[in-house]
Amino acid sequence: MGTSPAIVMILFVAVGCFMAYPEAVTAKHTGITRHYTFNIKLKNTTRLCHTKSIVTVNGKFPGPRVITREGDRLVVKVVNHVPNNISIHWHGVRQLRSGWADGPSYIMQCPVQTGHSYVYNFTITGQRGTLFWHAHISWLRATVYGPLIILPRRNESYPFVKPYKEVPILFGEWFNADPEAVINQSLQTGGGPNVSDAYTFNGLPGPLYNCSAKDTYKLKVKPGKTYLLRLINAALNDELFFSIAGHSLTVVEADAVYVKPFETNVLMITPGQTTNVLLKTKPKAPNATFLMLARPYATGMGTFDNTTVAGILEYETPSSSLKNRPLLKPGLPAINATNFVANFTSKFRSLATAKFPANVPQKVDKKFFFTVGLGTKPCPKNQTCQGPTNTTKFAAAMNNISFALPRTALLQSHFFSQYSKGVYTTDFPAFPLIPFNYTGTPPNNTLVNNGTKLVVIPFNTSVELVLQDTSILGAESHPLHLHGYNFYVVGQGFGNFDPENDPPKFNLVDPVERNTVVVPSGGWVAIRFQADNPELGLRNGMDGVGWRTPKPEAASSTL
Repeated sequence: MGTSPAIVMILFVAVGCFMAYPEAVTAKHTGITRHYTFNIKLKNTTRLCHTKSIVTVNGKFPGPRVITREGDRLVVKVVNHVPNNISIHWHGVRQLRSGWADGPSYIMQCPVQTGHSYVYNFTITGQRGTLFWHAHISWLRATVYGPLIILPRRNESYPFVKPYKEVPILFGEWFNADPEAVINQSLQTGGGPNVSDAYTFNGLPGPLYNCSAKDTYKLKVKPGKTYLLRLINAALNDELFFSIAGHSLTVVEADAVYVKPFETNVLMITPGQTTNVLLKTKPKAPNATFLMLARPYATGMGTFDNTTVAGILEYETPSSSLKNRPLLKPGLPAINATNFVANFTSKFRSLATAKFPANVPQKVDKKFFFTVGLGTKPCPKNQTCQGPTNTTKFAAAMNNISFALPRTALLQSHFFSQYSKGVYTTDFPAFPLIPFNYTGTPPNNTLVNNGTKLVVIPFNTSVELVLQDTSILGAESHPLHLHGYNFYVVGQGFGNFDPENDPPKFNLVDPVERNTVVVPSGGWVAIRFQADNPELGLRNGMDGVGWRTPKPEAASSTL
């Protein structure tokens, strides 16, 4: 394997005080080195009049901002002071030849155990914009997350008007119960996990929830100014609509990649996605305050948190009492507004300029077709389960294989050539073994296979991957995140993908470049990318399966 020209990719169903300013020391060539310390610690926190101990970074919920510039190196020391194992994923960072720093437990690294520490060391290469970091083991990311803000290189500007102020807004969830207990119960019974009790803006649920008026996020603005809102969906599972009453938003970036600007009153943002928008305030302060709302977009048959988080946009004025101002409310699409979502996502286009090109592969070396959906597993003997029947469990799968999490990190196993010792196999199917009418009448047999199966891809291969939703146990949209890569969304549609008639319609000129995409409910999405990053891969928002490709010999010494 050591001489095989390939890279590893994995597809799987994805400090006492924080330094107010990161320490900076000179780094070679392009930027500086910025040092942060993350102390993982428990913190008593109250929301919805419910106090509990939560896992945090440096006692903050959400966690601290990490601010850097394109070309800088980040060195983040994580010290674990809690009983849980922990790892941190830098969501959207390309991690060029720094796979050990990507963060998924048992995939790229063993988790950091209680009383131990781990240093994440990586360079921000060719990226600028909004990303985020989060825990990547079990459901600790419910409270362990925060923004990763990548500024342009010094003396470089945005390709849009310079904002008066930049504001991160993180969408999250709050559970009155322990999220770890919630997911553990779900895995044991095979039923869907209990839903959260509230959505949040920057950790605050807002006035529409019980006992939460005082826990309301307020965005205070001045008239006649342009604000850059850095929107991050850090919710566990739910896609969210977002709107601000009386104001339109101009989308200028998606997943830390500039896009052709377009105006909208409502956004849809899926878990793992980030969207930068320009908010232009009114020339004069109006005699009103404005609600900001977010609520879910849901298409499946499972339960979800059907509530709405509210924040307030408030104009700064020296006169007139805020109590006398009317509170305006925006409209949001219906919960299952799939056509709106399809139309909204189709508006994203790369800048495709000389400075910010769209390097979408024009020719494809390897093609893959993965079905994405739900199936079932048998209930263990002498146990009653809560799947579709009391003898089955729900199971997420791709190409009918549900990912079995290993107990030895896959990257470690590959590096030491241990794949033949039972840690993983390389026989994940490139296409469904038994084709069927994916969005039509589902097959009677819904059982899935389990395995830690990966796909081998030669290094620098141009890849086309079509992800097809299925109607097995109900069609629904699925978020998908590619670790260590960006990809181009070249096509999407409803129904079954047509390999003859759909590819001629692909956008190979200015497709949007992202790290996280939604597989449409009852439809498909096609992505292309160059497999030029050794040892990294893909994460699906569900349970998933995997693919691996060995590294080029030239890259082995850098890992």
